[in-house]
Amino acid sequence: MRYLLLTTFIWAFSFSFIGEILAGRVDSYFAVLVRIGLASLVFLPFTKFRGIDKALKVKIMLIGSVQIGFMYIFFYQSFLFLSVPEVILFTIFTPIYVTLIYDGLKRQFNPRYLVSTGMAVLGAYIIRYQNVDSAFITGFLMVQGANICFALGQSAYKKVMESNPKIIHSDVFGYFYFGALLVGIVAFALLSDHSKLSPTLLQWSVLLWLGIVASGIGYFLWNKGACDVDAGVLGIMNNALVPAGLMMNLLLWKTPVDYVSLSIGSGIILFSLVLHYRLINRKHAL
Repeated sequence: MRYLLLTTFIWAFSFSFIGEILAGRVDSYFAVLVRIGLASLVFLPFTKFRGIDKALKVKIMLIGSVQIGFMYIFFYQSFLFLSVPEVILFTIFTPIYVTLIYDGLKRQFNPRYLVSTGMAVLGAYIIRYQNVDSAFITGFLMVQGANICFALGQSAYKKVMESNPKIIHSDVFGYFYFGALLVGIVAFALLSDHSKLSPTLLQWSVLLWLGIVASGIGYFLWNKGACDVDAGVLGIMNNALVPAGLMMNLLLWKTPVDYVSLSIGSGIILFSLVLHYRLINRKHAL
């Protein structure tokens, strides 16, 4: 639990750093590549290249390519269409995706989950009902793509490591970043905007923080912590990022927000999450 709490504090700054300092100013694919590259360097000395099953290496690389490789691509793009508070708030859907993905892996599905999911989407609509345009919809879908990648990655990592209890996390976590790095290199080569590849000193400082601390240390602590708790606690901690990130953004950057719409929409989204957990508990009681 302490790993998840520490990571939540670290990541609370990341939303604002990306949205207020990097988005629209530094090419997002370059930022992703630098962030993952730095994280890979952090874990390179700890990575065990011999004595680890090749199949396990490939699995962890695939997990990393999804959880932070593709996730970062969706996530960074979303800041071009949404405000920082909106991006933060829309990450609240992640626990729902965790449950749906887990049930999918077990080859079961509860259609009642569509009720809670639909209610959450309604809450998101209320927050921006006056300005729902194609840009908002694109940004919203980008965040959901990031949420799904993040949910899939942490669920898969937890399952893989539970199947390999004798493996030390630090021995293999480098492969997690190596898999993500491959995605970052390909995306940068194909999609980057070369006119935005000259970060300022402040932007480089943010990239260093995001790469070394938020990614290099943060994801290791988060995934390790995910293996130490049950799925319920993990879902709650996913949403602890929402108030933490919002608080940092509103206090430090004083971003203008329609507090009425934000409060009503947030309340509906929170209620949808409560309803979702009630549906889960009811299913388990049957």
